[in-house]
Amino acid sequence: MNLPTEMRYVALPTFGPPEAMTIAKGPLPVLKAGEILVRVEAIGVNRPDIAQRQGIYPPPKDASPILGLEIAGEVVDVGHGASEFAIGNKVCGLTNGGAYAEYCVLPVGQALRFPNGYDATKAAALPENYFTVWANLFQMAGLTEGESVLIHGGSSGIGTTAIQLAYAFGAEVFTTAGTKEKCEACERIGARRAINYREEDFAEVIKAETTHGVDAILDMVGADYLERNLASLAKDGCLSIIAFLSGSMAEKVNLAPIMVKRLTITGSTMRPRTAEEKRAIRDELLAEVWPLLDAGTIAPLIDRTFPFEQVADAHRLMEESSHIGKIMLTVE
Repeated sequence: MNLPTEMRYVALPTFGPPEAMTIAKGPLPVLKAGEILVRVEAIGVNRPDIAQRQGIYPPPKDASPILGLEIAGEVVDVGHGASEFAIGNKVCGLTNGGAYAEYCVLPVGQALRFPNGYDATKAAALPENYFTVWANLFQMAGLTEGESVLIHGGSSGIGTTAIQLAYAFGAEVFTTAGTKEKCEACERIGARRAINYREEDFAEVIKAETTHGVDAILDMVGADYLERNLASLAKDGCLSIIAFLSGSMAEKVNLAPIMVKRLTITGSTMRPRTAEEKRAIRDELLAEVWPLLDAGTIAPLIDRTFPFEQVADAHRLMEESSHIGKIMLTVE
């Protein structure tokens, strides 16, 4: 396949507001062993992209400095040892960086086929959220059928994914969101009760609506919620922390519930995980989750799609937090 020598990508000459990003031209990324080169058709926008743009979430040393963590498109070249896919295949995947571009390299162990009937925009809405939710809520927190879970930020991309997956696997789902509209959206996709955190104390609601608390909590808020999260967990429950929107330093928190209820507090970020760890998550997603996507049992919620050139507008929308579901970019 004849490939161009240059591509467009989102450059970040200096950290700062959305306007700091510009569209630039540069060489295509160099394909290494175990990687595939993808002509990008759609890109998912995620909170870590915002943090990297602001200078508070640097990429790993061996990763592309270009923003972006998830893509979908067409395979245009295959590196040594990456024969799992062939030129012309449609794939989506979790990148180590470099997604905000017309071409992106993708480790073969982090690439997935499109679910049945999916276009690039829907497929690109999957990797970051599904990798994160599966690893933190199902692998680490051990959520299983018949248990209950509280998912914070229920209207976000992560939240809508977690609600649908937890419900599909037989859990009772509670969630928090900031408006009536967002709460209603969460209940439509599987939440038994969506709690408007601006009007209600989620810990009081969980206490009133469960006999023992919830078995797991997926939290992206952090410090401000820690004490109430501990109070909301049942015996042998697990708190899984994936972000710190309210900060990472909690003070004067009563830690006694951890001992009394034998609680576990865990958490992780996806980007520093090894290629082998990410492949293991990918393989479980293909086995356990992709059949649900193929059947239409679950699907990503997409709030709005922007052309690649309007990346600053996409970041502004995410920072406003008025969206429900994913924010996407498309590349022509």
